[in-house]
Amino acid sequence: MKKLGLLSRLIIAIVLGILIGNVAPEGFIKIFVTFNNIFGSFLGFVIPLIIIGFIAPGIGELGKGAGKLLALTAGIAYLSTIVSGTLAYVTSSIALPKMLNLSNLAVDASNPNEALLKPFFEIRIPPMMEVMTALTIAFILGLGIAITKGDVIKKFMSEFQAIIEKVISNIVIPLLPLHILGIFANMAYAGEVATIISVFAKVFVMIVLLHITIIIIQYLIAGSITASNPFKLIRTMIPAYFTAIGTQSSAATIPVTLRQAKLNGVDEGIAEFAVPLCATIHLSGSTITLTSCAITVMMLNGMATPFSSLFPFILMLGVTMVAAPGIPGGAIMAALGLLESMLHFPPTLTSLMIALYLAQDSFGTACNVTGDGAIAVIMNKISGKKLKAKGTLAGSA
Repeated sequence: MKKLGLLSRLIIAIVLGILIGNVAPEGFIKIFVTFNNIFGSFLGFVIPLIIIGFIAPGIGELGKGAGKLLALTAGIAYLSTIVSGTLAYVTSSIALPKMLNLSNLAVDASNPNEALLKPFFEIRIPPMMEVMTALTIAFILGLGIAITKGDVIKKFMSEFQAIIEKVISNIVIPLLPLHILGIFANMAYAGEVATIISVFAKVFVMIVLLHITIIIIQYLIAGSITASNPFKLIRTMIPAYFTAIGTQSSAATIPVTLRQAKLNGVDEGIAEFAVPLCATIHLSGSTITLTSCAITVMMLNGMATPFSSLFPFILMLGVTMVAAPGIPGGAIMAALGLLESMLHFPPTLTSLMIALYLAQDSFGTACNVTGDGAIAVIMNKISGKKLKAKGTLAGSA
């Protein structure tokens, strides 16, 4: 199995997970669920370390231009998120009234997480800090290294980065397919996704098509400014896309996104700066999903969906979801306050939003991380570097 490319291993893991979830007994599946609990807890612990280990040295290596590049990256990521949400609003407003039979549609608003199997036991490895704390520390350290040009901290962060890279290459990447297998086995056993998709199949198809559309737009822009084939760039990012489908976490997918961005020819320093940063602040796919699902729920309940109400909601999504990428399904949890305060969702509708979002969360996350690769390509150009030709295509390593 190790001889197979990462993409091949991920696809096999997904297929095996679905098969095992449909035919295996509960006790057997719970073995994978228990592993997922331990591995997921480990990932949660490592994610802040990955952010510090990559972003701080990355900013430090950029020198005096670090602050400017940081602001540009954050601005491009936020703009991408807002454009994605606006595209979702326009498309949903036009397509959903024609797609939904509002008078005959009945919806089960139960939380799908309740159907998932629980592990035999849980091992909690609390992270040393929150994602936002790690991000802030990374910014301070990175900018400090760039401004003071201190060798001691710079060498320490370089060695720390090397340790984190070993953890990623020797533990995280090899175990990811098994983790994804367990996730899909549990989901298949619970039947949660199939139940919701059977009701909202057309809505989900629209959302996935919007994800694909925004990815193509992102890479058309990246390809045009770097004179590169956008579809080759997208093809290289496919392993990151499939990894995100399994992990449901932009942050947990950082190792693969980073690897594929480098295979696209992005300079190592730029990639190690832009990818972890964008994994935290770039949420184009999640914004598409949340906006589309919110409009669907509002239409089903006879609520008005004016742009004047939804656009401020979209603007705030780009800010409030920053802390969400480390947690599968975290985006909808971060957005609950906005749904209640800005769109006036009562508890029954927020429960329905949780059900709708979680059933489709994987694809939104996959869109997020794939778009991170496009931003890395754009930032590579802005920083004055050229894409380096790579001899290995995605999935061949």
